[in-house]
Amino acid sequence: MPSEYARLFDGAQSVLDSHRGLDYGALEVARALARKLRAPCVAATTTRLLVDLNRSPHHRNVFSEYSRVLDAAERGAVLHTYYTPYRRNVERAAEAAARAGALLLHVSSHSFTPVLNGDVRRADVGFLYDPARPIERALAAAWETALHARAPQLALRRNYPYRGTSDALVTHLRRSFSARSYAGIEIEVNQKHVGSAEWPALVGALAGSLTAAVATV
Repeated sequence: MPSEYARLFDGAQSVLDSHRGLDYGALEVARALARKLRAPCVAATTTRLLVDLNRSPHHRNVFSEYSRVLDAAERGAVLHTYYTPYRRNVERAAEAAARAGALLLHVSSHSFTPVLNGDVRRADVGFLYDPARPIERALAAAWETALHARAPQLALRRNYPYRGTSDALVTHLRRSFSARSYAGIEIEVNQKHVGSAEWPALVGALAGSLTAAVATV
């Protein structure tokens, strides 16, 4: 939490520490995937309760109920300082791939709370993608198959616990770049595993299985 905005969250520490404040484990997974593939890792560590970097700038939830009280100029400053640089870093990579006639594979790392509004999420890992984009569909299937081979005890699902076409950075980039130059996959890991005894092995399996999947697509 940037210190200049801490005042907005007085008495809200429990919310900041919850799944609403951050995706537990997602940064560790992102770094492991980047190391394994020798790819850049674009990451930010500002709580999404200040600004949600995965939402479109005019989405109703890009600012939370805590930060929505900022006036227009202050919200603009938050976007300029925290939101835009992160998004532009990924956009530049996609632009470079398109200019080179190459395909950019963008893996966006997330995690989800095991129980939401009383509903138990019945998956350990979810692969989110756009079924209308053949490379994304093939890569999600290949990644699921490769991960199952390494960790058959895990419950794996596609486009769960969210739809792969919901508002996100990957959906924004799909509108900007053709399926020939951009493929975006969101990985969702159940937070019940984060910090557990099996967590390091799960992170390793995610990275190894992605490498195997990329080689087959």
